[in-house]
This record gives sequence, structure tokens and C-alpha cells, in this order.
Amino acid sequence: MMMVILYLSFMIPLLVLDFWFIFQFFLILCLLIFITLSYSDYFCSVSYFFGIDYFSYCLIILSIFISFLMLMSSSLIFNSISRWFFVLNCFLLCFFLILVFSFLNMIFMYISFELTLIPLLIIILGWGYQPERLISSFYLFFYTLFGSLPLFFFIIYIYMNNSSVFFDFNYFFDFSFFIHFCMMFAFLIKLPMFMLHFWLPSAHVQAPVSGSMILAGLMLKIGGYGLIRFMFIYDYFFFKYTYFWFSLSLYGSLIVSVICFLQSDLKCLIAYSSVCHMGLCLCGLLTMTSVGLIGSLFMMISHGLCSSGLFFLANCLYDRLFTRSFFLNKGMVFFFPSLSLIWFIFCSFNMSCPPSLNFFSEVFIIIGVLSYWPNSYFFMIMISFLSACFSFYLYSYTQHGLFSNLYSFSLMSVREYLISLCHLLPLLILVFFMMLI
Repeated sequence: MMMVILYLSFMIPLLVLDFWFIFQFFLILCLLIFITLSYSDYFCSVSYFFGIDYFSYCLIILSIFISFLMLMSSSLIFNSISRWFFVLNCFLLCFFLILVFSFLNMIFMYISFELTLIPLLIIILGWGYQPERLISSFYLFFYTLFGSLPLFFFIIYIYMNNSSVFFDFNYFFDFSFFIHFCMMFAFLIKLPMFMLHFWLPSAHVQAPVSGSMILAGLMLKIGGYGLIRFMFIYDYFFFKYTYFWFSLSLYGSLIVSVICFLQSDLKCLIAYSSVCHMGLCLCGLLTMTSVGLIGSLFMMISHGLCSSGLFFLANCLYDRLFTRSFFLNKGMVFFFPSLSLIWFIFCSFNMSCPPSLNFFSEVFIIIGVLSYWPNSYFFMIMISFLSACFSFYLYSYTQHGLFSNLYSFSLMSVREYLISLCHLLPLLILVFFMMLI
């Protein structure tokens, strides 16, 4: 694992020399090198507090891949003077995310967890759309700050009682809900869970396309990854208090599914759909079954690719129409029939249609949730139905209807089709790879 960290460290001179395309080439080469590493159910490739298992292995691959697509999608920034600073922030964000997913020490993981906030804030403040990006950055900063301070005190408490903060060590058996809350709160904000999600739509709307892609594709996965890590060493905590978070997330996913129909902004609807899907992911994690855990991992990967692709497609329309309103984005099927097909595939995958990875992840989560609480079938039926409805609503409102804008605009470029397919193909390839296994 140290080999990958050193590889990324030696890529820093490429940022100083402003080699945009060479940097992208070496980033995708890093991805190919990391794929060749071996992984197992338990920590392997252990070196200098670093280690991976199949959870961190999948999420690190997703981090490098989404970071590569971030640079590809930022064509407008390529022509600006400050492009080297933008690439630096993208690189630091990718580097800190890899550290979060590979550290075996809680203190180092917490530091990397906090450092991801700095480049993300710079991206939103520096390349955001409206002046309201200051308020959205304020929300993001203080939600993360107030959520992570209890986690910091919890780690100090662990160290004072056990003199060790490594994930492969079994700790105390304390059934205090306050300690459990301190452990969970930071990750529930990052996930985000219902009632703790108010920073997410604001940050998505004001962020540039690269910021939305990294938020949907990776930042939300830190919460799920942290819960998985602490779940393995504090299983008695989760056995005792899971019902509270499970009930809130199950009810919240249903409420957020209804809220999606009230949105008039493309990015707002996609952001609220992310809250709904990550609520299902949290339900799968809290069942503490192998089926629910695997389904949640698949949901994190599939949602990272599908939601990132939807944000990119929304940005393609915004670049040409200069609006994200449903009332003005109409009749796109007449101007971009090929893009309309890609919109249809992404919306179908967002509602978990086969043969996508989203479908298998939702099936596994439903099996795990029903085994945990059989009466949850009503909630799961309604969430699945409403998810299909708001995905259909997203497609039909943007692609059909009468075009109501008088601006002239260019056709889609090859680069934009390439980025869309790069989001789409892994969702299909991973399914066939699962069938071969």
C-alpha cells in the first residue's frame, strides 16, 4: 500500500509544471497499478499504518476513477489561469480520500477525514456558480465540524482506556448511548442520514460539476466506510442501539423520496435522491448481516458512479441552456437524441433496473432489511416505487415537452460522451464480473 502512496507523492511536480494531460495519464496509471494489488477479507498489504481489505480496495479504486473523471469534466477550467491550483485541490482531495480508506489508525483516519474538507471548500468557493456558495460552504464546514468533534473525543476516550487506537484491536464493552452517539454522529452527517442532510442539497447546487461529482461519488462514502470499520470492533454497541438509527433512516428515505417530487432544480432532485439511496445503504449496514453489508457496499459503488454521471449530464444541459430549472429544460430529445438515450439509461439505473449493479445492491439490502424486521416490507415497497417515480419524473421533464428557450447552443462533444460512458460501463462490467465469480 505504501507503494501507491509514494507514487501519488511523486506526482506533485506534475502539478507545479502544469502538465494537465500528463497528470491525468499518470493518475489512470496509478489506478491500473492499484487494481493489480491483492486483497482479502482481512487487512493485507500492511505497511506503516496502511492496509486494505475488500471494502477499502473497492472505495480506493472508486476514488481514483472519480478523481480522473473530475479533471476530464472540467474543460472550462482548463482554459483558465488558475487551472494548476484546481488540479492541486483535486489531487489533494483524492490523496486524502485514499488515506481515509487505507489507514489502520483511528487518529490518522480522523485527521485525513478532516483534511478532505479543505480542498472541497476551496473548489466550491473558487469555482462555484452563485454568490450563495458562501452560505453552502458555511453549512458544509459547520456540519462537519460539529459532527467530527464528538468523534475526536471518542477516540481520545478509547486511547485513555486502552492505550491503542488501531482498528484490528477489540476494545471495551461499554453500553452508554452517549458514547455510541459520539462514535456515530460524524459518519451519519457524512452519509448523510435524514435530519442531518440539510448541508448536502445546498453544497451540490452551488458546487461546480467536479465538486458535485466528488461529493456524490466519494464524500458520502466516507460515512458508510467509517460505520463499517467501527461496526466490526463494536458489534455489541450496534446490537443494542441499531433499532433507533434503522427506524430513522427507513422513515427518512420514504420522506425524502416524496420531497424529490417538490424540486424544480435538476441538481436538487439528484442530491435528494442521493439522500434516499444512502438511507437505504445505512439500513443495509445496520442489519449487521452479510447480505446487508455486501448490498450496502454495492450500493456505495453503484451510487457513486450513477449519481456522479447524473450530475455530469445535468451540467451538460446547464452549459448550453444556462439554467437547471425543470420548467426550462424541456424537449432535449429533439436536440440530443443520443444524449437522451444516455439520460434514459442513467435514470433507469437510478431506479435500480436490471442488469445494473444498483439492482443487485437493492435486492441484497431488501433481503437484509426484511431479515432484520419483517414488517419493513411496506417501507421498502414504497421507497422502491417512489424511487422509480422520481427517476421517471427526472427523465420525462427534461427530455420531453416543448422547448421553451431561444438560446442557440452547440451539440455534444466526444469528450462528454466519453465521460458518460466511463460512468456507465463499470455499472455493467461489475455485474458480469460478479456472474463470472
